[in-house]
Amino acid sequence: MMTTIDVPLRWIDDETPAGLPAGATLGAPLPRGAVGGGAGTLDFAALGVVDAGGAPVPAQLWPLATWPDGSVKWTGIALGATDEPSSSYRLRSEAPAPPPSATVRVSETSGGVTIDTGAMVVRLSPSGPVLVESLEVEGREVARGGVLISSVQGRPDPDHGSRDHGIGHVERVEVEQSGPVRAVVRLEGRHHTDGGRRWLPFTVRLVAVAGSPRLRLVHSFVWDGDADADFLSSLGIRFDVPLRAEPHDRHVRLAGAGGGLLREAVRGLTGLRRDPGAAVRQAQLAGEPTPSPETWDQDVARLARWIPTWDAWQLRQHSANGFTIRKRTQPGHAWIGVTEGTRSDGFGYLGDTSGGLGMGLTGFWQSHPTGIDIAGAAAAGPDAAGSLTMWLWSPDAEPMDLRFYHDGLGQETYEQQLDALDITYEDYEPGFGDAHGIARTHELDLVGYAATPAVEQLAAQVRHTVQAPRLAPTPQVLHAAGVFGDWDLPERSTPARARLEDRLTALLDFYVGQIDQRSWYGFWNYGDLMHSYDADRHTWRYDVGGYAWDNSELSPDLWLWTSFLRTGRADVFRLAERLTRHTGDVDVYHAGQWKGLGTRHNVQHWGCSAKQLRISTPAYRRHHYFLTADEHTRDLMLELRESDETFLGLDPVRKVRPDAATYAPQRNAVGVGLGTDWSALAATWLADWEITGNPRSRDRLLGTMADIGALRYGFFTGEALYDLDTGRFDTSRERVGASHLSIMFGLVEVCSELVDLVPEDDAPGFRDAWLQYCRLYLGSAEEQVAELGSEHGGAPFEQPHARVLAYAANRLGRPDLAERAWRAFFVGGERMRGDFVSTQTLPPYVPAPVDDAPTLWTNDAAQGSLATMQCLALIGDHLPE
Repeated sequence: MMTTIDVPLRWIDDETPAGLPAGATLGAPLPRGAVGGGAGTLDFAALGVVDAGGAPVPAQLWPLATWPDGSVKWTGIALGATDEPSSSYRLRSEAPAPPPSATVRVSETSGGVTIDTGAMVVRLSPSGPVLVESLEVEGREVARGGVLISSVQGRPDPDHGSRDHGIGHVERVEVEQSGPVRAVVRLEGRHHTDGGRRWLPFTVRLVAVAGSPRLRLVHSFVWDGDADADFLSSLGIRFDVPLRAEPHDRHVRLAGAGGGLLREAVRGLTGLRRDPGAAVRQAQLAGEPTPSPETWDQDVARLARWIPTWDAWQLRQHSANGFTIRKRTQPGHAWIGVTEGTRSDGFGYLGDTSGGLGMGLTGFWQSHPTGIDIAGAAAAGPDAAGSLTMWLWSPDAEPMDLRFYHDGLGQETYEQQLDALDITYEDYEPGFGDAHGIARTHELDLVGYAATPAVEQLAAQVRHTVQAPRLAPTPQVLHAAGVFGDWDLPERSTPARARLEDRLTALLDFYVGQIDQRSWYGFWNYGDLMHSYDADRHTWRYDVGGYAWDNSELSPDLWLWTSFLRTGRADVFRLAERLTRHTGDVDVYHAGQWKGLGTRHNVQHWGCSAKQLRISTPAYRRHHYFLTADEHTRDLMLELRESDETFLGLDPVRKVRPDAATYAPQRNAVGVGLGTDWSALAATWLADWEITGNPRSRDRLLGTMADIGALRYGFFTGEALYDLDTGRFDTSRERVGASHLSIMFGLVEVCSELVDLVPEDDAPGFRDAWLQYCRLYLGSAEEQVAELGSEHGGAPFEQPHARVLAYAANRLGRPDLAERAWRAFFVGGERMRGDFVSTQTLPPYVPAPVDDAPTLWTNDAAQGSLATMQCLALIGDHLPE
C-alpha cells in the first residue's frame, strides 16, 4: 500500500502576507521509500500543493536529496507570484498541482539566454562585460546594460584619483531551472580592470518566478587580493534606465527608514511661486502623467524652463544607524542635502510614466557601507537614459582594509604562539591571518515597472525586499520526519521541563536582542555572533584574541537551527539563516592555499591560524539548504567534496601533536581525528551523496564508518591514519585518546543520523563503536580501564557530554545511564547550571543601555542548549523533579 503524503506548510511569521510578488520557495521532507524509489512507491509527479481550502495551486517540485534507496528525501517547492496568497498550504499526493496560469520560460541560443515570466522578459548575454542585457515589461524596455562594477586602490586612505576601475565579465552561463513556475540562471566570471587585472571571481544567480516582474539576484564573490596591497574602494551593480518622458514626468524614489519613501521628480512642480494646479501637483507626486502643460494654471508652462532639473541623487549608509540623501543638478555643481535618517530600507527607483526600474538590497543597512546612486536623470535626447546603482561597498566609504590587525608581537615559534594563546586565547601564526579566499553573498531584487508605481505599491515591494515572507513545514512534520538528529517538540508538562524550556527561550531571546544592542553589523561581520563576554567592561570581548567573533565555535549554527525546527520561531529562523550565510562565506576559504578550510574564532574572521574542517563542515549548512532549497548554500557544501585532500597540506593539530617528532603526513597515511575532523568529512560526504548521488562520497562515508567499527578502540582511537586514494582508514592502529571537543562540532548529530540512515550491514561495527563512545566517555575510571586498558584522557565537560550518555541510555534501554546523564547535565553546566538571567547596565558605565549576561559564553549557550534539547528528547521521561 502506497504512503499518503500530507505535509502542512505554514508562514513562519504566523500571518498571511498581503501579497507574494516573488512567489515562495522552500523545502519539505518526505518519508523514506515513499516517493520516486521505484516499484511500489509514489511517482514524484503525483505530488502537488493545495491551499488552505484544499484547492490545487500551481507549483514546481524537484528533488533536493534522496534516501539511500533512491527515494526522494527532500523536495524543493516553488509557488508563483500572487496577490492573494493562502493562509497556509499542504504538499499532498492526492492533488497534483494544475498548470500555472502564468509560466516562466527560458530559451537558450548562441546569442544568450532569455527568461520570460509572463510579466517581464529578461535577456542575458552569453559572455562579456554585460550581466543583464535588458529587462522588458509590457513590451517596453525598462532597464538595460546591467553590469557589475568595482574599483581598487593601492593604499587604505581614500584616494579617488588612484583607483583602478573594473567591470565584471561573464565567462559562463548555465540554466539550472527552466520553469514552469521557477527559473534559475547561474552566471560566473571575474572583474576586468582598466589596468589589465583579472580578479574578484563572482557567481550571480538570477531567480525568476511565474507571473512576476521581479528578479531575485544572488551575488557572491571571492576575495582573491593581497590585503597589504589591494584596498577595494567600491563594489556594486548598475543598470541604465531609458527615460522617454519630460523631466517633470520622471520620478525618483528612495527608501528611508521603517517603510518611508522619498518621492521626487527630476523637475519639481510643487512648492513654486506659481501654482500649476492641484491636478498637476497630485499627478506628479503620484507618479502619474501630468496634464498637458497647456492646461497648467498661472502660466507655469511658460516659466518651467527656469525650474532646475535635478540630475543625480545619492543615498549613503555608512553605519548601521545613519544614512544621508543628497542631490545635485549636474556635475561640477554642489550637492544639496535632502534628508538624513537612521536605517534605510535600501531600495531605489528611477523611471518615468512609461516605465522604470526598482532595485533593492536585502540587509542594506546591516551590511554597511552601502549606497544607492541615481545619475543622468535629466538626460536629454531620443535615447536618453539615466542610471541606477546599488553599492555593496560604497565608493565614498573608506576603502576595504583586510590587513591583519597586529604585527605578531614576536610570536615566531609554536612554543611562543601557544604561550600567547594562554593569555589572549588567540592562535597566531605568521602569514595565517590572510583573507585571501574568503567570500561574501548579497541578495538583491530587481523590479520592472510599466510606469512609476503608486507609493503604496512600491512600499509593499520594499517590504518584500527587507523581509520576504517564508513558508516552512510545521515543527510537527519536521519532527515526525526524523531529520537532523535527536530533538523533540517543546513540552511543559512538568515544572522541571518548563524550567528547562524557559531557559532555552530566554537564551534565544537574549541573542536575538544582542545583535542590535551590540551592533553586530557591517559588510564582513553581519550574521556572526561573539564568543565571550567581558563582565568588567560590559561588552563582548571584540578585541581579545580568540574571544571575539565566534566563527561557529562549538556549533551555535546547530543550536539555532535545532531551536527553529522544534519551535518554528521566525526570529530564530532569520538569525540562523544569517549565521549560515556568514559562516559559510566569510569564515571559510573558497580559493587559495586553504581552500575548503574554515578559520577558528578571532578578532578578525580570518585571523586565527587554526584552519580546520570543523568550521567549514556542511553539518552547519544542511538545515538551510533543505528548508529553503537555496542554491548557493548547496554550492558551499558541494565545493568541499574533496576536502579530505587538505590534510596533506595542513595538519590541523600541528602545534599540539604529541607525536610531532615522528609524524609526517603521507598520502597513504594522514592523521584524521575521529571527532572534529571525521565528523566534518562525514557531513561533507553525506551531503554530497544525498544531493548528487556521488559514489566517491558514498564509498568514503560508508568505508570510514566500517573502519571505525573495525578499530579495536573505535572512536576512542582518537586519530586514525587515512589513505587519500582509497578513502579508507588503517584499522590496525591501536591507541587510546579522546578530546572534549570531539562531539562539539556536529559529531553527535551526524552519528545519530548515520546510525538510523545506514544499514548495519553497510557499515558493520559503526553503531556499536558510537554507542561505546556515548556510554563510556563519562564512565568511571574503572569502567574506562576495563574496556580500553587505560583512561581515555579527555576532559569531562559533563553537560555537553550528558547528551551522548543520554543517547546510549535511550538506545540501550538503560535507566541507570539516564539517571547518570541527568546528574552530569546539572552538575557539569559550569556557567549554565541554573536559570539564565540577564541584567541591564545603563550609562554612564556604557555608551548606551545594554543587557548584561556576565557569565555567558556562546560556547555554553550553544552546547548547553543542544544538551538540553537532546536530553529532553532522549531521556525526558527520566528528568528528575
